[in-house]
Amino acid sequence: MSRIGYSPVSIPEGVTVDLTDDTITVKGKLGELKQTFSEITIKIEDNEISFERPSDRKTHKAKHGLYRSLVYNMIEGVTEGFTKELELVGVGYRASNQGQKLDIAVGFSHNIVIDLAPEVKLETISEKGKNPIIKLSSFDKQLVSQVAAKIRSFRRPEPYKGKGIRYVGEYIRRKAGKSA
Repeated sequence: MSRIGYSPVSIPEGVTVDLTDDTITVKGKLGELKQTFSEITIKIEDNEISFERPSDRKTHKAKHGLYRSLVYNMIEGVTEGFTKELELVGVGYRASNQGQKLDIAVGFSHNIVIDLAPEVKLETISEKGKNPIIKLSSFDKQLVSQVAAKIRSFRRPEPYKGKGIRYVGEYIRRKAGKSA
């Protein structure tokens, strides 16, 4: 059983946290994030945010840790930000960007063009002899992870040759092919 909800979250320098009835707002140098909450009491004192649950019911226990993790990710996001890197593995797989438009060629008869949200910074890296890399960065962890998962869903890595779009450092369990 996790007890992560009991540990307080410290507020670093340069970050302001505002608490209204059911919304917490975190502002920092990279941006501003809002999160609504329910059934959990949030207190701010001495540059620390603490979370209390009203009872030991299963839903209260689940929300206790959830809201603590969400607020921690919000504070980390507005101070440092989050980065996801995707690697295109396959012959002829390419990626390029024009502003916030990502253009990827991953073996279909046409290129896939995706418009990204303005909060997500996009960078494509193509070096000769290496797989193309798509680098996504943002202050919102949920948004950057959702965009990365959407891009990965266009061509998931397959277990026989390992071709597809994968996260950098992701391990793909390989299968043996046909045996004669």
